[in-house]
Amino acid sequence: MPDIAARFALPLTLRDMTRADIETMSWSGGQAHLSNMHLQLQRAEAGNVDYVVACPPSDIPVAKCGIDYRAAPGTGTIWQVAVHPALQSLGIGTALLAYAEQRIRARRIDTARLSVEQDNPRARKLYERLGYVADHDVREAWMTDDGCYETVCTVMLKPLK
Repeated sequence: MPDIAARFALPLTLRDMTRADIETMSWSGGQAHLSNMHLQLQRAEAGNVDYVVACPPSDIPVAKCGIDYRAAPGTGTIWQVAVHPALQSLGIGTALLAYAEQRIRARRIDTARLSVEQDNPRARKLYERLGYVADHDVREAWMTDDGCYETVCTVMLKPLK
């Protein structure tokens, strides 16, 4: 029997992340990352960050990102952008970033900022397509299940008018 290809639109809800969401998000990283997500939700509860997800009708997150309002004065710093690997290149990341930018504007901030690892040209291409421009390079590090991960990232900025 031949394969059949079908196209359909999948409605997405963009909303704040909850603690219950984290248990369904092992696709986004290991145990160290999931533990960090709990800490970031505490920061969200304090109003220092927004932590958002994109969900299909099942209400199970398939994409997420954080927006930090204290990392760089005068900007909303978008971080931890991730789309479920099986659902990449379908426009979910674009929708998530548009939502993040909307949340930044709602705080009367006119610049979005994000970092992309230099060995992730696919993500950088998306960010450039969405209007982000390279500003400078920076060394970054974070804890993983295997220890400290170090990398070089390009910081990208986008004016939000």
